Amino acid sequence: MRKPRDFDGELKALQDKARELKSRKVLGLGELVIATGADSLSVDELAGALIVLTETKDAGKREAWARRGAAFFQGRARRTAPAAERHTSGARAQPGGVQPSTGSKGAA
Repeated sequence: MRKPRDFDGELKALQDKARELKSRKVLGLGELVIATGADSLSVDELAGALIVLTETKDAGKREAWARRGAAFFQGRARRTAPAAERHTSGARAQPGGVQPSTGSKGAA
């Protein structure tokens, strides 16, 4: 005879996992804002800039922004990672792959 499934337990586990993923995403975005220096902007300025970015459909602009972002992360990796740990491949950096800087304190 089969063991009955605990749907409530499974649902709670999925909700906990979703909450953890969202928390990690928010933390990563906060670290990105701090790393780029955008934390010096007011909340209204930052929100307005992000809205303009998301509304932009020009593929050329978006590509240029992506190249600039990749260069930012590659330059940051060179400054913070020991030579043995650097990735020298031509792969583009992904936002989720950002290494949080351990030597600096975030603005509170």
